[in-house]
Amino acid sequence: MNKRLIKNIQDLQFEPFDNYGKVVDGMNWHKISYDKNNGGYGTYFLKMNPGAKSLPHKHKGFEEFLVIEGELEDADGKIFKKGDFVTFLPDSTHSSYSKNGCLLLVFMRGINEQVDKL
Repeated sequence: MNKRLIKNIQDLQFEPFDNYGKVVDGMNWHKISYDKNNGGYGTYFLKMNPGAKSLPHKHKGFEEFLVIEGELEDADGKIFKKGDFVTFLPDSTHSSYSKNGCLLLVFMRGINEQVDKL
């Protein structure tokens, strides 16, 4: 079938995460269907190296992710663990940090907007 994509988690090629116009240290992604030019909709794998921190941002649409490996700590101290499925509602703001690294499968429904502070 020529209209099917299959991704094996063991064979992913990651690129530096640059969704905000600049590379975020320690973060890499593998885009599956995500397209910033099409409103920021789609899916991607996000790998955060140990010590990586996301930029503070505001969600214009829903952002959801499944923690596949490792742990992710949100700015309020909540820790998301392997198997957790997390939903951020539109207009929510946050940033996250991974002490030991993590791998997420992210589902985006709108472009995030970088903010200066939370």
